[in-house]
Amino acid sequence: MTKYIEIISIFDMLKIGVGPSSSHTLGPWRAAGRFIKKLKDTKRFELIDSITVDLYGSLSLTGVGHATDVAVIMGLTGADPETCTIENIPKIIEDITLFNRISINGERTITFSPKQEIIFNKKFLPFHPNGMRFTATLENQKKVRETYYSIGGGFVVQKERKRAKAKRMHFECFPRPIEKATDLLKFCKQENKPISQIVLENEQYLHTDEEIDKRLKEIWDVMLDSMYVGCHTQGVLPGGLNVRRRAYDTHLKLQKGEDYTDKYEWIKAIRGTEVRFREILKWVSCFALAVNEVNASLGRVVTAPTNGSAGVIPAVLMYYLVIENHDANFEDIKKYLLVAGEIGSLFKKGATISAAMGGCQAEIGVSSAMAAGALTELMGGTPEQVLMASEIAMEHHLGLTCDPIGGLVQIPCIERNAMGAIKAINACEMALDGDAANAKVPLDKVINTMWQTAQDMNTKYKETSEGGLAINVALSDC
Repeated sequence: MTKYIEIISIFDMLKIGVGPSSSHTLGPWRAAGRFIKKLKDTKRFELIDSITVDLYGSLSLTGVGHATDVAVIMGLTGADPETCTIENIPKIIEDITLFNRISINGERTITFSPKQEIIFNKKFLPFHPNGMRFTATLENQKKVRETYYSIGGGFVVQKERKRAKAKRMHFECFPRPIEKATDLLKFCKQENKPISQIVLENEQYLHTDEEIDKRLKEIWDVMLDSMYVGCHTQGVLPGGLNVRRRAYDTHLKLQKGEDYTDKYEWIKAIRGTEVRFREILKWVSCFALAVNEVNASLGRVVTAPTNGSAGVIPAVLMYYLVIENHDANFEDIKKYLLVAGEIGSLFKKGATISAAMGGCQAEIGVSSAMAAGALTELMGGTPEQVLMASEIAMEHHLGLTCDPIGGLVQIPCIERNAMGAIKAINACEMALDGDAANAKVPLDKVINTMWQTAQDMNTKYKETSEGGLAINVALSDC
């Protein structure tokens, strides 16, 4: 019997997109684009008379707070979440709503009323909590329907593609097939190489060296930009909770009057600041808060592995650059992102990275595990210590529910990124000091436990805003 493995690139785990949610914003955005592409591929694009979009389950229950309707509209217009001008989004939505017309893919204008054509259905489709159905009515009145599922981290599938069947290849066709942490460790031992090198050589099977470096630099640049923008932006976050941006005030106190002109000079300025232990905690929290405040404002961030948990990985990497190693360069950043991406893929294969499936443990927990393992390699840890750090970080996020107040990725989501980053650093230090060769809880066991916990968790704690803080703290209280 031929054995298969799911091939997940680190660039599947680290995507550039628009906030506030990878599953509720980036996924529906991409799904809308795929639907339009299918209409074009089947020669039915020029026959479109109207389009309706049905949102189901979690996409419906928290869709407005997560800007799912905005994402669907932007996807239908053909805008690219990686490159579109963020500042233009409100005006585009305003014009479409005002005139009830939309230019599909920027090519064909049809009548479209967002309030009527985007339908929020509270019922859940059986395959996944984040379901959506696009229906195009053609000029001959025939209908074309496609159903998509946003399964977390910006991944979009259709029902006929069972879980973990996407992008499968034969084991023998891939240089180092990795399905579990034990597979990864086996290759590290056999070849006497660190995790980052094993991951890089797998990526070289999918991309050229030039493509890998170019993409990683783009990812880091967006991460750095989101931290920089978040630390330099005042005001209140949109959505009605009246959440004041905190990164600006924290950063103002920490920077101590250092001068700089851009985000690159900013790193140098922070490195030159005398930092005490308490301030290190504040800096890490500040970096994480900054990213997720940008995310909550429909800004551009890196899905790592989701938008709701986008602040953990850049905050921990920034900690390494400005606190641990002032001589760090792109090669260090590259290793960090390679390891983080691979650890994320282990959770994607063995459990879930969707809060609608597994609660916040699947987002903040996974991002903290990714950051902990990646930091451990940069700090000189062995492959065993890398996996131990990831296990420790996830172990202390098991059971974390997803209960955003008002369906907004603000409370408690933004603070959880700061906590996840701190836990990642702590997990790294514990692993470096621990006996990783005799770890009592292997990473594969904690991944399996997380998946079992996700299955047992009540639906109201899975990004539905029907439990936890979401029902005990009303919008009016804020």
